[in-house]
Amino acid sequence: MTAVLRDAAGRAIATLHAGDDIAAAHAPRPYLTVTTPGGTAVTDTMPDDHRHHFGVSVTTPDVAGTNFWGGSTFVSGVGPSMLDNHGRQTVEQQSTSADGVRQLITWWDSDGARILTEQRAVDVTSIVGHTALTWRSSLSAERDGVSIGSSHTNGRPGAFYGGIFWRTPFARADVRTIDGRGAAAAHGSSSPWLIVSGPDAALVAATGSGLPWFVRADGYVGFGPAIAAQSRRAVERGAPLELDLAVVLIDGAPDDAALDAAVTAALACTHQEVPA
Repeated sequence: MTAVLRDAAGRAIATLHAGDDIAAAHAPRPYLTVTTPGGTAVTDTMPDDHRHHFGVSVTTPDVAGTNFWGGSTFVSGVGPSMLDNHGRQTVEQQSTSADGVRQLITWWDSDGARILTEQRAVDVTSIVGHTALTWRSSLSAERDGVSIGSSHTNGRPGAFYGGIFWRTPFARADVRTIDGRGAAAAHGSSSPWLIVSGPDAALVAATGSGLPWFVRADGYVGFGPAIAAQSRRAVERGAPLELDLAVVLIDGAPDDAALDAAVTAALACTHQEVPA
Protein backbone atom coordinates (compact mmCIF):
# COMPACT_ATOMS: atom_id res chain seq x y z
CA MET A 1 0.00 0.00 0.00
CA THR A 2 3.00 2.30 -0.39
CA ALA A 3 2.14 5.45 -2.32
CA VAL A 4 3.93 8.67 -3.25
CA LEU A 5 2.11 12.00 -3.11
CA ARG A 6 3.33 14.80 -5.36
CA ASP A 7 2.89 18.54 -5.59
CA ALA A 8 1.52 20.46 -8.58
CA ALA A 9 5.01 20.47 -10.17
CA GLY A 10 5.22 16.68 -9.93
CA ARG A 11 7.80 16.66 -7.14
CA ALA A 12 7.59 13.82 -4.61
CA ILE A 13 6.59 15.31 -1.24
CA ALA A 14 5.26 12.47 0.90
CA THR A 15 5.58 8.70 0.89
CA LEU A 16 2.88 6.65 2.54
CA HIS A 17 3.99 3.51 4.40
CA ALA A 18 1.60 0.78 5.55
CA GLY A 19 3.66 0.16 8.68
CA ASP A 20 2.78 -3.52 8.83
CA ASP A 21 6.48 -4.39 9.15
CA ILE A 22 6.89 -2.39 12.38
CA ALA A 23 7.78 -4.47 15.44
CA ALA A 24 4.89 -5.15 17.82
CA ALA A 25 6.56 -3.26 20.68
CA HIS A 26 6.68 -0.14 18.48
CA ALA A 27 2.88 -0.16 17.91
CA PRO A 28 2.58 -0.91 14.16
CA ARG A 29 0.76 1.85 12.26
CA PRO A 30 0.65 3.56 8.86
CA TYR A 31 2.82 6.66 8.60
CA LEU A 32 4.24 9.24 6.21
CA THR A 33 7.75 10.36 5.44
CA VAL A 34 7.93 13.90 4.06
CA THR A 35 10.37 16.16 2.19
CA THR A 36 10.30 19.81 1.19
CA PRO A 37 9.80 20.68 -2.49
CA GLY A 38 13.59 20.96 -2.72
CA GLY A 39 14.03 17.41 -1.40
CA THR A 40 15.13 18.10 2.18
CA ALA A 41 13.86 15.42 4.59
CA VAL A 42 11.64 16.91 7.31
CA THR A 43 10.60 13.68 9.04
CA ASP A 44 12.60 11.05 10.91
CA THR A 45 11.83 7.34 11.23
CA MET A 46 13.13 5.00 13.93
CA PRO A 47 15.76 7.45 15.22
CA ASP A 48 18.26 6.09 17.73
CA ASP A 49 16.77 8.08 20.61
CA HIS A 50 13.17 6.87 20.07
CA ARG A 51 12.94 3.79 17.85
CA HIS A 52 9.14 3.92 18.00
CA HIS A 53 8.90 7.32 16.24
CA PHE A 54 7.75 6.99 12.63
CA GLY A 55 7.62 10.15 10.51
CA VAL A 56 4.09 11.52 10.78
CA SER A 57 1.41 9.29 12.27
CA VAL A 58 -1.62 9.31 14.55
CA THR A 59 -0.25 7.84 17.74
CA THR A 60 -1.04 8.01 21.44
CA PRO A 61 0.23 6.09 24.48
CA ASP A 62 -3.13 5.23 26.03
CA VAL A 63 -6.43 4.33 24.40
CA ALA A 64 -8.41 2.55 27.11
CA GLY A 65 -5.15 1.09 28.39
CA THR A 66 -3.66 0.11 25.02
CA ASN A 67 -0.40 1.74 23.94
CA PHE A 68 -0.49 2.98 20.33
CA TRP A 69 2.65 5.11 20.80
CA GLY A 70 5.14 2.27 21.14
CA GLY A 71 7.86 1.71 23.68
CA SER A 72 7.23 2.04 27.39
CA THR A 73 4.03 3.02 29.18
CA PHE A 74 4.13 5.52 32.02
CA VAL A 75 2.59 3.90 35.09
CA SER A 76 1.57 6.18 37.93
CA GLY A 77 3.79 5.65 40.97
CA VAL A 78 6.15 3.39 39.01
CA GLY A 79 7.38 5.33 35.98
CA PRO A 80 8.10 4.16 32.41
CA SER A 81 7.44 0.42 32.16
CA MET A 82 7.63 -2.00 29.26
CA LEU A 83 4.24 -3.69 29.21
CA ASP A 84 2.62 -6.18 26.89
CA ASN A 85 -0.07 -3.66 25.97
CA HIS A 86 0.80 -2.48 22.48
CA GLY A 87 -1.90 -2.01 19.89
CA ARG A 88 -1.72 -1.84 16.12
CA GLN A 89 -3.38 -0.01 13.27
CA THR A 90 -4.22 -1.68 9.98
CA VAL A 91 -5.36 -0.16 6.70
CA GLU A 92 -8.66 -1.74 5.64
CA GLN A 93 -9.37 0.44 2.58
CA GLN A 94 -7.25 2.87 0.62
CA SER A 95 -7.66 5.05 -2.44
CA THR A 96 -4.89 7.27 -3.78
CA SER A 97 -4.41 9.98 -6.37
CA ALA A 98 -1.30 11.84 -7.41
CA ASP A 99 -1.68 14.31 -4.53
CA GLY A 100 -3.87 12.62 -1.93
CA VAL A 101 -4.85 9.47 -0.09
CA ARG A 102 -8.02 8.33 1.68
CA GLN A 103 -7.84 5.48 4.20
CA LEU A 104 -10.07 3.51 6.49
CA ILE A 105 -7.97 2.31 9.42
CA THR A 106 -8.80 -0.07 12.26
CA TRP A 107 -7.18 0.42 15.66
CA TRP A 108 -6.85 -2.98 17.38
CA ASP A 109 -6.36 -3.09 21.14
CA SER A 110 -3.74 -5.19 22.89
CA ASP A 111 -6.20 -8.10 23.09
CA GLY A 112 -6.82 -8.07 19.33
CA ALA A 113 -10.27 -6.44 19.49
CA ARG A 114 -11.40 -3.38 17.55
CA ILE A 115 -11.31 -0.24 19.65
CA LEU A 116 -11.38 2.60 17.10
CA THR A 117 -11.93 3.12 13.40
CA GLU A 118 -10.34 6.05 11.65
CA GLN A 119 -11.24 7.86 8.45
CA ARG A 120 -8.07 9.56 7.24
CA ALA A 121 -7.48 12.09 4.45
CA VAL A 122 -3.99 13.32 3.56
CA ASP A 123 -3.29 15.76 0.71
CA VAL A 124 -0.43 17.70 -0.80
CA THR A 125 -1.82 21.17 -1.47
CA SER A 126 -0.50 24.16 -3.40
CA ILE A 127 -1.68 27.44 -1.88
CA VAL A 128 -0.54 30.99 -2.65
CA GLY A 129 2.89 29.88 -3.76
CA HIS A 130 3.43 27.38 -0.93
CA THR A 131 3.37 23.58 -0.75
CA ALA A 132 1.54 22.16 2.24
CA LEU A 133 0.65 18.77 3.63
CA THR A 134 -2.84 18.59 5.11
CA TRP A 135 -4.01 15.77 7.38
CA ARG A 136 -7.51 15.11 8.69
CA SER A 137 -8.51 12.14 10.82
CA SER A 138 -11.87 11.21 12.30
CA LEU A 139 -11.68 8.66 15.16
CA SER A 140 -14.81 6.68 16.04
CA ALA A 141 -15.25 4.38 19.04
CA GLU A 142 -16.12 0.77 18.32
CA ARG A 143 -17.36 0.13 21.86
CA ASP A 144 -18.54 1.98 24.93
CA GLY A 145 -16.24 3.51 27.53
CA VAL A 146 -13.33 4.45 25.25
CA SER A 147 -11.10 7.29 26.42
CA ILE A 148 -7.70 8.56 25.34
CA GLY A 149 -5.00 9.48 27.84
CA SER A 150 -1.38 10.52 27.81
CA SER A 151 1.66 10.05 30.00
CA HIS A 152 0.72 13.40 31.53
CA THR A 153 -2.77 12.23 32.51
CA ASN A 154 -1.13 9.08 33.89
CA GLY A 155 1.18 11.06 36.16
CA ARG A 156 4.16 12.40 34.17
CA PRO A 157 3.82 16.21 34.11
CA GLY A 158 4.10 17.85 30.70
CA ALA A 159 4.30 14.59 28.74
CA PHE A 160 0.98 15.02 26.95
CA TYR A 161 2.15 13.76 23.56
CA GLY A 162 -0.43 11.94 21.48
CA GLY A 163 -2.44 12.77 18.35
CA ILE A 164 -1.12 13.66 14.91
CA PHE A 165 2.58 13.63 15.79
CA TRP A 166 5.38 14.90 13.53
CA ARG A 167 8.92 13.75 14.34
CA THR A 168 11.52 15.91 12.61
CA PRO A 169 15.17 15.04 11.85
CA PHE A 170 16.33 18.43 13.17
CA ALA A 171 19.04 18.38 15.82
CA ARG A 172 17.76 21.77 16.93
CA ALA A 173 15.00 24.17 15.97
CA ASP A 174 13.73 27.67 16.62
CA VAL A 175 10.10 27.57 17.70
CA ARG A 176 7.46 30.30 17.65
CA THR A 177 3.72 30.59 18.27
CA ILE A 178 1.31 33.47 18.80
CA ASP A 179 2.39 33.27 22.47
CA GLY A 180 6.04 34.01 21.75
CA ARG A 181 9.34 32.39 20.85
CA GLY A 182 10.84 29.25 22.31
CA ALA A 183 9.59 25.77 23.13
CA ALA A 184 8.54 26.85 26.63
CA ALA A 185 6.03 29.29 25.15
CA ALA A 186 4.87 26.83 22.49
CA HIS A 187 4.45 23.72 24.66
CA GLY A 188 0.82 23.68 25.78
CA SER A 189 -0.06 26.76 23.73
CA SER A 190 -3.46 26.88 22.02
CA SER A 191 -2.03 29.09 19.28
CA PRO A 192 -3.68 28.24 15.94
CA TRP A 193 -0.22 28.13 14.35
CA LEU A 194 3.29 26.91 15.15
CA ILE A 195 6.62 27.60 13.41
CA VAL A 196 9.44 25.06 13.69
CA SER A 197 12.58 26.28 11.89
CA GLY A 198 15.46 23.85 11.46
CA PRO A 199 18.91 24.44 9.96
CA ASP A 200 17.88 23.66 6.36
CA ALA A 201 14.09 23.85 6.32
CA ALA A 202 11.12 25.31 8.14
CA LEU A 203 7.74 23.80 9.00
CA VAL A 204 4.80 26.15 9.51
CA ALA A 205 1.94 24.23 11.10
CA ALA A 206 -1.67 25.10 11.82
CA THR A 207 -4.66 23.32 13.30
CA GLY A 208 -8.33 24.14 13.48
CA SER A 209 -8.92 21.55 16.20
CA GLY A 210 -8.29 23.93 19.09
CA LEU A 211 -6.03 21.32 20.69
CA PRO A 212 -2.89 22.64 22.44
CA TRP A 213 0.51 21.93 20.95
CA PHE A 214 2.89 19.33 22.27
CA VAL A 215 6.31 20.69 21.35
CA ARG A 216 9.73 19.33 22.10
CA ALA A 217 12.91 21.02 20.89
CA ASP A 218 15.42 19.67 23.40
CA GLY A 219 16.90 16.23 22.83
CA TYR A 220 14.76 15.82 19.74
CA VAL A 221 12.41 18.06 17.76
CA GLY A 222 8.81 16.92 17.42
CA PHE A 223 5.35 18.44 17.60
CA GLY A 224 1.64 17.95 17.16
CA PRO A 225 -1.78 18.97 18.47
CA ALA A 226 -2.25 17.00 21.71
CA ILE A 227 -5.46 15.04 22.36
CA ALA A 228 -5.09 14.64 26.14
CA ALA A 229 -3.13 17.61 27.45
CA GLN A 230 -5.00 18.13 30.71
CA SER A 231 -7.33 15.18 31.20
CA ARG A 232 -8.48 12.00 29.49
CA ARG A 233 -10.67 12.58 26.45
CA ALA A 234 -13.73 10.39 26.00
CA VAL A 235 -14.59 9.13 22.52
CA GLU A 236 -18.27 8.25 22.52
CA ARG A 237 -20.02 6.04 19.99
CA GLY A 238 -21.53 8.20 17.27
CA ALA A 239 -19.43 11.25 18.22
CA PRO A 240 -16.10 11.00 16.37
CA LEU A 241 -13.02 12.84 17.54
CA GLU A 242 -11.85 15.14 14.75
CA LEU A 243 -8.13 15.85 14.30
CA ASP A 244 -6.41 18.07 11.75
CA LEU A 245 -2.98 19.43 10.92
CA ALA A 246 -1.70 21.51 8.01
CA VAL A 247 2.03 22.03 7.52
CA VAL A 248 3.62 24.37 4.97
CA LEU A 249 6.98 22.99 3.82
CA ILE A 250 9.72 25.55 3.24
CA ASP A 251 13.27 25.07 1.98
CA GLY A 252 16.16 26.94 3.55
CA ALA A 253 16.03 29.54 6.30
CA PRO A 254 13.17 31.95 5.53
CA ASP A 255 13.04 35.43 7.05
CA ASP A 256 10.23 36.61 9.31
CA ALA A 257 8.22 38.07 6.43
CA ALA A 258 8.29 34.74 4.56
CA LEU A 259 7.32 32.88 7.72
CA ASP A 260 4.41 35.24 8.32
CA ALA A 261 3.18 34.59 4.77
CA ALA A 262 3.48 30.85 5.37
CA VAL A 263 1.43 31.16 8.57
CA THR A 264 -1.36 32.76 6.51
CA ALA A 265 -1.16 29.91 4.01
CA ALA A 266 -1.19 27.24 6.72
CA LEU A 267 -4.21 28.81 8.42
CA ALA A 268 -6.01 28.94 5.08
CA CYS A 269 -5.40 25.20 4.67
CA THR A 270 -7.24 24.45 7.90
CA HIS A 271 -10.39 26.02 6.46
CA GLN A 272 -10.21 24.31 3.07
CA GLU A 273 -12.68 21.55 2.38
CA VAL A 274 -10.86 18.31 1.52
CA PRO A 275 -12.28 16.73 -1.66
CA ALA A 276 -14.25 13.53 -1.10
